[in-house]
Amino acid sequence: MKNHFESLNVFQEAHKLVLLAYKYSNNFPKAELFGLTNQLRRAVVSIVANIVEGNARNHQKEYIQFLYLSNGSLEEAKYHLLLARDLGYFSTDQYEELQNQAELVGKLLFGLMNYWKTRKM
Repeated sequence: MKNHFESLNVFQEAHKLVLLAYKYSNNFPKAELFGLTNQLRRAVVSIVANIVEGNARNHQKEYIQFLYLSNGSLEEAKYHLLLARDLGYFSTDQYEELQNQAELVGKLLFGLMNYWKTRKM
């Protein structure tokens, strides 16, 4: 079960999402620094952090639990992306890029969860 987390495709794609979210949220209004900017960044970082922490666990059930936490953070981040778009903080292109990346991460997370749920230890 112990893989080096950086070799996981889901880690790599989730990390890309973090980098994009940081890049594009740099342009949010300064009044949002402790609001939406902070919430979005915390949510996307939590996606990756839970993947990494779960990967370090020695038990399959714990790993799956952390993947579920990661998925919850992903859904939270998707809402923050939507809100930022509706407030006019993202261009259409930026939002679509972030949304597409989030969808890819979700598919990879789902696949990894299914892999570990069906794997016999």
